[in-house]
This record gives sequence, structure tokens and C-alpha cells, in this order.
Amino acid sequence: MLHKEILASAGLSPADLYSGTPSSQAITVHSPIDGVELACLKPTTQADIPGIIKLAHNAFEQWRTVPAPRRGELVRLLGEELRAAKHELGALVTLEAGKIRSEGLGEVQEMIDICDFAVGLSRQLYGLTIASERPGHRMMESWHPMGTCAVISAFNFPVAVWAWNAALALVCGNPVIWKPSEKTPLTAMATTKIVERALARFGDAPNGLLQLVIGGADIGDALVSSKRVAIVSATGSTRMGSIVGPKVAARFGRSILELGGNNAMIVAPSADLDMAVRAIVFSAVGTAGQRCTTLRRLFVHESIHDVLVEKITKAYASLPIGNPLDAGTLIGPLIDKTALQHMQNALEQARQQGGEIVGGEPVSTNVPAGAYVKPALVLMPQQSDVVKHETFAPILYVMTYSDLDTAIHLQNDVPQGLSSCIFTLNLREAEQFLSAAGSDCGIANVNIGPSGAEIGGAFGGEKETGGGRESGSDAWRGYMRRQTNTINYSSQLPLAQGVKFDF
Repeated sequence: MLHKEILASAGLSPADLYSGTPSSQAITVHSPIDGVELACLKPTTQADIPGIIKLAHNAFEQWRTVPAPRRGELVRLLGEELRAAKHELGALVTLEAGKIRSEGLGEVQEMIDICDFAVGLSRQLYGLTIASERPGHRMMESWHPMGTCAVISAFNFPVAVWAWNAALALVCGNPVIWKPSEKTPLTAMATTKIVERALARFGDAPNGLLQLVIGGADIGDALVSSKRVAIVSATGSTRMGSIVGPKVAARFGRSILELGGNNAMIVAPSADLDMAVRAIVFSAVGTAGQRCTTLRRLFVHESIHDVLVEKITKAYASLPIGNPLDAGTLIGPLIDKTALQHMQNALEQARQQGGEIVGGEPVSTNVPAGAYVKPALVLMPQQSDVVKHETFAPILYVMTYSDLDTAIHLQNDVPQGLSSCIFTLNLREAEQFLSAAGSDCGIANVNIGPSGAEIGGAFGGEKETGGGRESGSDAWRGYMRRQTNTINYSSQLPLAQGVKFDF
């Protein structure tokens, strides 16, 4: 009954939830909490995609000429509607993705925050004025809308990542087509209803400005392959990005890739250990270890290793595991039993590579159909192959180091480069970690964990993480095209670099 109440409060009717009949094509949605079937959806077909893209392109031709502050007004209204629906949408995030209540609410707050950011941005799409070497000339940069933006999002942040992209894309003058994970389409459907309320209040937005498609990899591929989709923002695995990136590049489109992360923390001898433990526990087990920025590798100075491991082990033992809808729960389920099996396989590999494992066992709860598991602490003798591979589960590999140069080298010695941090009270160590010779990640923090980024900074990473940037800072430039303008207000026509061409 509670499931039905959450779905109804989010605006999803029985007709929304059962739009198809069970078949090999239908998308059946189950809650990771208890395995209960939530919906059976008729997917978008590949034959539908050209019409959807054409509608978006028609919307682009109108929306690109709307003044940016007016475009920001739509995003302001969206933020208002999200505020009004925060608790209902947050509960649906918990039901469909398995996040605990506060994390579900926090994800919707992230959507609200990026709307606020984008509204201000709509009056700050600045270009440069550049000194010209030619007399009577002025140079400047202009930024213009790019075109249709496809957003392919993952299950672990089923709505926030769309908002990061959509809020910026809208104020930059672009329509958006959203393909959510087939594991979490209901949150996308509920968000679309919220969007419709904002559009109705706005009044004169073009049809097709914000569209939703439901389906699997074939639908994503149709968006990725279309020359009329100017931008593809894809969040997911490195394997997925290795397919999307080359396909978009082959047609000279633009991709924004947010892919794998194998995030690390270095704990130095001077660290505040109590504060480090709090950061370690949240970063390693929050969202059941299924964040892109989850802490997966911990490098501890050999002089404090035993003390810190004892503190973490004690903290892990106190964590309530169970139904994320229940007050007090801190660790909910993995997204499905397949994720649980991947975790067990990784732990077995770690054991074979010399790891000593504490925890990691499946947990019996009052909702036995869910994939509940104890977080695993794995003491490793070295950074072996299994450690360098990201497993999307609450596994924390712990290793020792003797000097900071070695710790930084180990941190950087993985294919991924998303988030990183150091706990130290030594200014020299902190500055070395943040220097060009320090962390090679897109995010590097001091005395704060790698997880839980604010929207004000650009989010993304390097190497196999994809190099994309979303959310704050100047990430908006990824949704616009730069144009260099030179204006001659003189009566002469001098050439640059002193070239003479008289005739």
C-alpha cells in the first residue's frame, strides 16, 4: 500500500504505470527495496526517434532566439515546482533507486540548487572583449546555442544528473531529450509531469522543448547516432562511454561524458582521525556504495593504520541496514541481485589476491527480495588488479603507505580520475596534493571526503572518467558554441600579421 501511495503522490496514475503488456520489449520496473513490481511500461521505439528529434530541432529554432534571461524564467518556474514536489519526488527516488530518505530528498534539493544556479547564469553568459592588433578594429567572443541535447542518465542519480544538464541546456538555448536508465524510468516520468506544470506556467515555450524517451541501449544508440543531436551528455560506465564517445566524435558531435570513478582518500599522520572516519564511512557506504564518487580506495600512513582500521570497523558495525523508507536506516539495498553478485565476485578476487575481508556478506532483512549487504572493508597488501577495477558496491580497499609521494602515485595509478581527497593538518602536504604533481582527478579535496559534490563547482573527471564537466563553474560552455567576432569600424582594411595584399 505504501508503494502505491508514493507513486500516486508523485503524480503517477495506473495508466502511467501500466502502459504496456508484459513482453520481451516491455520495461518492467521493480523496487530494489523488496522486488515488488512497480510498473510495466511500453518503451519508445526506434521508429519514434526521428520524429522526436525533429520536434526538438523545431523547438530549437524558436528557443535559440528567446533572450537568455527569459529562458531562465522557465528554469526559475521549474525550481519552484520542484520545491513544491520535493518530498513526493524524493520518496519516489527512494522507492525506485533504493536510496535512504535523506538521500532521496537531497537529490531533489540538488535539482533545486542547479535551477537556482542556472537562473543567475541566464544573465551571465559572458564572452570576452579582445584587443585587436589592427587599428579601428574590435574583437569579441559570442556564445550561441548548440542545438538538441540528449541526456542519458544512470540509475544511481535518476533525476539530479538530468537537472544538471537540463537547467544549463535550457538557459543556453537548447532543447533536451532525456533517456533515463531503464531501471529508474518512473522518477523521470514524475519529473516530466513537474516540468509540464512549469511549462504551463511559462506559457509560450515551443512544443518539444523537453522530451522523455523510455527504453534500453537501442534507444540511446539512436540518439547518439543522430547528426541532429548536437550534444550527448552520457552518465554511466566506462564501457558505455567507450561506445558513445567514438560514435559522437565520428559525426563531429559534442559529448559530455561522466563515466567510472575509483576514488581514493589519503590519510596522513597529522589527520584528525575522528573527522576522517566520519568522511570515510559516508563516502564508502552512502547510497550503498553506488555513487560515482564513492570512496573505494583508502591509503593510510603505516603509523596510524591499525588505529584507523579499528575505528572504521567499529563504525561499520553500528550502521543500520534495511528498508530505506524506514527512519534510521543508513544503508539501503543494492539496485538488484546482479549488483550483489558483482560485489561477491570482487570480494572473492580480492581474497585470492591476498585481501583480508571484514563484512561483505548478504544481509537477511524483513524485505528478503532486496539485495541487502554489509559494507566490506578489505585490507589489501598492495594495489592489485581487483583494486584498480571499479565495483559499484560498498567495498573499501585499505592499503598502507610510508611517504606522500608514494601515496599520490598509488592514488593516480588507476584508469579512472574522478574524485580524490587527503586528510592532513600539514599545509605542505595539502598543497602538494592539490599541485600539478598531486592528484590527477577532476575533483581533489582536503579534509573532506570525495563524495557529495556541491553544484557550484564543475563536476567531472579525467582519463577513463571521460573528461566531461557538468553542473557549476563554467560547465555551461559545453552547451554552447563559441564565435569569435571582429568588427572593423575604420575606413581602412589592414590585414593581420602585417600582411600586404595591394591591388
